[in-house]
Amino acid sequence: TYLSGAEYLLRQFTGGDAAADICRDGKGERKVIESEKYRLIRRAVREFAKQEVAPLAESIEETGRIPKELYRKMAQNQYFGVTIPEEYGGCGAGYVAMAIVMEELARASVSATLYVTSPNTLLGLPILNYGTEEQKEKYLVPVMKGEKEGTFALTEPSAGSDAATQNTIARKDGDYYIINGRKAFITAAPLCDFAVVFAATDVSLGARGITAFIIERDTPGYSVGQPERKMGVNGSPTADIILENVKVHKSQILGEEGKAFQMAMKTLDSGRLVVAAQCLGIAEAAMKEAVGYVRQRRQFGGALSEFQGIQFMLADMETKLCCARALIYDAAEKKDAGMNITKEAAAAKYFASEMCNEIAAKALQLHGAYGYMKDYPIERIFRDARVTTIYEGTSQILQTVIAKQVLKGR
Repeated sequence: TYLSGAEYLLRQFTGGDAAADICRDGKGERKVIESEKYRLIRRAVREFAKQEVAPLAESIEETGRIPKELYRKMAQNQYFGVTIPEEYGGCGAGYVAMAIVMEELARASVSATLYVTSPNTLLGLPILNYGTEEQKEKYLVPVMKGEKEGTFALTEPSAGSDAATQNTIARKDGDYYIINGRKAFITAAPLCDFAVVFAATDVSLGARGITAFIIERDTPGYSVGQPERKMGVNGSPTADIILENVKVHKSQILGEEGKAFQMAMKTLDSGRLVVAAQCLGIAEAAMKEAVGYVRQRRQFGGALSEFQGIQFMLADMETKLCCARALIYDAAEKKDAGMNITKEAAAAKYFASEMCNEIAAKALQLHGAYGYMKDYPIERIFRDARVTTIYEGTSQILQTVIAKQVLKGR
């Protein structure tokens, strides 16, 4: 049995024609094995990350975005459409392939992965799953080609974890809606050509009264705030989107009126899985730096790697990294099999983000004072890791999601 989407992705990366091994485990569940195909995909993405992304990691941090040439190459390699079907410009390779792409790119630059995350999940999936054919052609296809950038605007200054409390209001005016409000911490807001904006069309209904609109940047009344000064992931700008009497036609509604909150929550399952894979890549980069440093750093007459205390630290770090990998690829396989992964995605993201922060902190500690200096990559990796327990659902929100699923299913 073949996975056509993954084969297409493989041809784009390597020109190969390897087949995927698909079997059923002892419980009869469909399971995708990391076969030769996926190993080749991993090898190809790792080579791309090593040759094209890693040398630019520091300059991406300094300039605040990835170079246009790198963006073009990422589009050519189908990175923006790993989860999007071929008919809309993607390659439909699925979530095992997507996890591989995110993991390998994050090893080189966390900032670079944010340009890949949005078109494959938070932005791309709502348009794919709920948009009209006209909306898909107008907005999704150009994003896949790298011709346009879009963003997902749900968070507000007073609506973070409590996303249902939307203070952005859309008032109906004939065939139009007049929208006023402010969105906060919006990834790539200074760069995007349009945004999927969530607004309350009926405040009295709470979560059931939220509607999504596709709003283009040049719409009168739409503006972007100053980029935030962030602790890390500085190669992807973050800013507010301000909406002042923005007038949009009803044809710009994405999905059904009042159904956008459910849309956002369903989309977050996929987003959390992808961020978990990002965390895995960050942790692997931190491990690489830690191992390299303790091998060459000498104290008390020997290399740090010779001391049992150091070895125990590395053993703990590697064990947790392996556990995260198992959670992530189990969830990805289930997603590709069409299963509900609300619990699995939340668990993978929760564990992977906490693991990622722990490993980055320990890797910096193993560097001693040098780890605190910007001359060493671990300083940037440590700062980039910190946000992973916050975006796409804080660790505390994810614990709530997991608990609800456990109580529902037991």
